[in-house]
Amino acid sequence: MAKISVKKTAQGNYEVTVEAASTTAHNVSLTDAYYQKLTGGRVTPEVLIEKSFQFLLIRESNTMILARFDLPVIGRYFPEYEQTIGGML
Repeated sequence: MAKISVKKTAQGNYEVTVEAASTTAHNVSLTDAYYQKLTGGRVTPEVLIEKSFQFLLIRESNTMILARFDLPVIGRYFPEYEQTIGGML
């Protein structure tokens, strides 16, 4: 299982490190509106991002995940994301 570390770097920006067979770094943007839409404030943004990476890692290796993206982009590649992530929180 990959180790996922999430660190806030600025308002709405997070650095994510995934340690697996290869270690990768990712910059993720998250607006407050999208955070509220997915979580209703039930968990921290860091937990949402960590669970989002768990979602992605089930579907692809960490080396396939974009190096920089806005969290809603996941739904473009995986339409089930928004529905699935709620049950993972």
